[in-house]
Amino acid sequence: MTKEIWIGNDKGFIFMDIIRKKVNSGFQFLKNRSLFVKLFLILLLAGVGYFSYQTFTKAKTTKPTYQTESVSRGTITSSVTTTGTVATSNSTTVTTAASGVISKIYVKDGDTVKAGDKVAEIDLDLLGKQRSSQSFASYQSAKNSLQSAKDKYFSLQSSMMTKWKTYMEVAQNSTYQNPDKSPNTDMRNLPQFYATSDDWLATEADYKLQESVVAVANTNLSNAWLSYQQTSSTVYAPISGTITGLSLQVGSFITAQSNSSGGSTSQRIANVVTSAPPTITVNLTEIDTPKVKIDNKATVTFDALPNKTFTGSVVSIDTVGAVSSGVTSYPATIKLDVPDPSIFSNMGAQATIITETQSDVLMVPLTSVKSTDGSSYVEILTKSGTVEQNAVETGISSDTMTEIIFGLSEGDTVVTGSNATSTTNKSSTQSQSIFGGGGGFRMGH
Repeated sequence: MTKEIWIGNDKGFIFMDIIRKKVNSGFQFLKNRSLFVKLFLILLLAGVGYFSYQTFTKAKTTKPTYQTESVSRGTITSSVTTTGTVATSNSTTVTTAASGVISKIYVKDGDTVKAGDKVAEIDLDLLGKQRSSQSFASYQSAKNSLQSAKDKYFSLQSSMMTKWKTYMEVAQNSTYQNPDKSPNTDMRNLPQFYATSDDWLATEADYKLQESVVAVANTNLSNAWLSYQQTSSTVYAPISGTITGLSLQVGSFITAQSNSSGGSTSQRIANVVTSAPPTITVNLTEIDTPKVKIDNKATVTFDALPNKTFTGSVVSIDTVGAVSSGVTSYPATIKLDVPDPSIFSNMGAQATIITETQSDVLMVPLTSVKSTDGSSYVEILTKSGTVEQNAVETGISSDTMTEIIFGLSEGDTVVTGSNATSTTNKSSTQSQSIFGGGGGFRMGH
């Protein structure tokens, strides 16, 4: 009866037992052969045994492979990346509190206007006329108040000058002034001199107070005029710029808007965009905020404009910050260097703020720097193929590179990564093929 046994590399010990039995049977065979044949067979069996032994006793070895980079010199830039939106600081709205039917439109989208230019005419409805009349009455009242304040201002000015003249006449007579024109301090301490001086000082104080009253009256008049403009039949451009977002049509009806207390409120009918470069409002984390400084350069991209990159600089940082859901953020404003008509208010933006740049410095890939117990080190691949740890001091970092202040030299080879590979001696297949071929061998008993 024949018995076949198939053995792979993971059962080498069985194979060795079979080899031992083969060698023993070989020696039995040699007893009946010539000397030359005996020597040949001994050498053959010894070679097969040794070769098989080496094949199956060599364990699988793990040999690491390394990814490396050379230490180089160059320019490294540290930056902060954040997101935000386009602010509305370079535009304002055209609004009206009037109500009625649009009877005429003077401008269209894209037209350039100056502050005070007419935008549209409205044929007021009854409520619109009532509100306009009330606003005009308030304007007339403010105008009258300003005139009254000015009249009193001039009256106090005249009284002040009169009192000042009386005071100077008293102060310069021989009773209160010495022959050398110096003040007679003894006489000027008398009550009658103080009375004349106090009259002048009191009118001067009233005059200066009335100056502030006139200023307030001027402000009230401006506000009353603006309120009247908001309710009048004519819509005006508030600033100079370019008209955008005008959706009015002749014959369109504008409904009156009111607040919770019943007062009239304004509604937007268009925008006016100035030629000033737009600004981007971004939020900085509490870790990034100390790194960012006023005038730091920045690059800005927009989801809506994927093929364009804009440059700008930081113009303000709100260090008070705001807390939302336990997270603190600090708003910062980036002003773009040039305006672009394709950038609209409230667009989403991504900004990279350059916080520091170092030129002609040693640098290595960020992945090569490791830390332990607060110290940094890199692994160096020596010429002999061994890996050694080397302590380093690092500087600024970019997204991919780190500055090395000391600890390395230009041209050093640093390890950026490694992986272990398992290797198996391929000669095992050859040794097995002597007895049966393939990945094992077969023996019959």
